[in-house]
Amino acid sequence: MLVAWPAWATDIVRIEEDWELVVSNPDPTIFAPQVTATISPVGDLSGYYSVFDLNLRNQPVYEAGGMQLQVWNGSSPVATRKSGVGTLLHDYDETVSWTQVMSVQDGLLHFSIVDGSSSTWGGFGSNGALSVDVENELTNLNQYSVDVSVANSGIGFAANRVESLILKAVRAYSETELVAEDTNPRVVYQRE
Repeated sequence: MLVAWPAWATDIVRIEEDWELVVSNPDPTIFAPQVTATISPVGDLSGYYSVFDLNLRNQPVYEAGGMQLQVWNGSSPVATRKSGVGTLLHDYDETVSWTQVMSVQDGLLHFSIVDGSSSTWGGFGSNGALSVDVENELTNLNQYSVDVSVANSGIGFAANRVESLILKAVRAYSETELVAEDTNPRVVYQRE
């Protein structure tokens, strides 16, 4: 069951989402599977939001393998960053984990991938390669909804090769402290 985050008594300026993908039997010959995780600062995708693609890069054109962080404004792409270019998921029973970060400060909306780990790509996200800042008028992330992340994330191709995609934890921070942590796992995809 999806539970919306509460109304906040303080300004939330940073959200962190911990994700885990378990790939049972990838097939590099058909670039499978392909996975997307989305995060938005507001309760929909009408403004700025980010998309993190694994095992593909599709902006500005489709390319197999690697990872790509994209920032969109509604239906328009704004910026992209890529990593692991050309390297395809290839290890059986591989677990890929990462944290998606979104923050606001001084007129900038920041999206990044940090603390990534996989046997295919090794560690990723520690060098800022998967990070984008865009100018924005938001002063807080109080409209963030975990439901938007879950509803707009998933396996885009070859779900039969994936064991699970789970949003494992979400943390919300004010300027000075951790305000809330939700460790209720949200299953985006689970093979039956």
